[in-house]
Amino acid sequence: MVRWEPGATDRLRVAALELYVEQGFEQTTVGEIAKSVGLTERTFFRHFADKKEVLFGGEEQLQQAFVTAIADAPAGPPLELITTALTETAQYFGPERRTWSRQRQQVIQANQSLKERELLKLAGLATALADALRERDIEDPAATLAAETCVTVFAVAFGQWITDGETRSLAEVERDILTEFRTLALETAEP
Repeated sequence: MVRWEPGATDRLRVAALELYVEQGFEQTTVGEIAKSVGLTERTFFRHFADKKEVLFGGEEQLQQAFVTAIADAPAGPPLELITTALTETAQYFGPERRTWSRQRQQVIQANQSLKERELLKLAGLATALADALRERDIEDPAATLAAETCVTVFAVAFGQWITDGETRSLAEVERDILTEFRTLALETAEP
């Protein structure tokens, strides 16, 4: 078996996702994933803590990218800060990631524990964003509302971005969702 070939993490990630789509997350074993790319289970666990990590690896980096974008944004109201954060982080989701993201979401939606993990990830992102906004002297409830809005816009836009036939970039979809949000907020604010 070839154990130290470069790119093992990516090969394991791709193989795992293919197997999850083909036979289901619960039905796929770590041994099957490793074997499919000529590696051992032990090697798998050097790269991933568990089977879920294949789908959720990188969430810390994405969260940090959002927080950094808020911290580095020019001064402005909360919605401008989250708009900057959404725009900055959209670059992590280029067209080459769309198919992967679509398949990943398909696997998550088919498994309750994965859906719960996804919701926890989004809740953690909202908490981190609210903290970052508070660091910018945005007080509550504005900090929490803006953070929750950011996560909602991201989640709705991401869901739209991975639909079949969607060709816009994630940044374009996010802009459209933010416009829809602002329109909705103005409609409900009118007497």
